[in-house]
Amino acid sequence: MAKTNPLPEGLRFYPGFLDRQQQERLVDQVRDVVTVAPLYVPVMPKTGAPMSVRMTNCGPLGWVTDKDRGYRYQATHPLTGKPWPDIPSEIGAIWDAVADYCKPPEACLVNFYGEDAKMGLHQDRDEQDFSAPVVSISLGDTCLFRVGGLHRKDPTRSFRLESGDVLVLGGESRLRFHGVDRLYPGSSTLLRQGGRINLTLRRVNP
Repeated sequence: MAKTNPLPEGLRFYPGFLDRQQQERLVDQVRDVVTVAPLYVPVMPKTGAPMSVRMTNCGPLGWVTDKDRGYRYQATHPLTGKPWPDIPSEIGAIWDAVADYCKPPEACLVNFYGEDAKMGLHQDRDEQDFSAPVVSISLGDTCLFRVGGLHRKDPTRSFRLESGDVLVLGGESRLRFHGVDRLYPGSSTLLRQGGRINLTLRRVNP
C-alpha cells in the first residue's frame, strides 16, 4: 500500500495499514499482554491527578509515571513488580515495516481510551535516543489527533486516526507536541466493549 504524507516533514501517516484480520490478531495479542501486565490508571507527577486513560506496557522497558518519581522507564510493572511481557511479534513487525531504524523497539506503551478519555498536548522526550522514531498504532474507535510544533504554543492541526492506521513521528517531527482531543464512540466494531487501544512503540536507549 502506498503511503501518504500530507503532514510536516518526518511525520508519516499510513491510513488503513492494517486490515481487519490483522487488527483482530493484534487485539488478541494485547489481551495476552494485559493478562500478564494488567491495565492500571497512571497519575500525573507532583499532583497525583489520575489520567483519563488506562495503560500497561510490553517489552524490555515500560513507560510509567507516578506522583513522586514522575515520568520514566523501568523494567517492571509498578503494581505487580513483575517484568513486562515481550512485545508480540506482529507488533514488532509493524516497527520493522515503517520505522526505518536499525534497532528494535524497547518499549510498547498500551493506552486504553474509554469514550471520554483524551490526552493533552505533550512531547515524547523521556527517551535517550531521539534519532529513533515513535510509531503509533490505532485499534478500535476513531480519535481526533492533534499535532503541533516543537513548542507548546505553536499552531496545531487535527485529523482523525481510525482503526488500523499507523503514524510515525520521526526526523524533524520526532519531538512535535501531539495529543488526542476526543474519541468518536461507536465508530468501530473491533473492540467488544468499544473504546480505543493505542500502541506506542519507542526505542529508549541508543
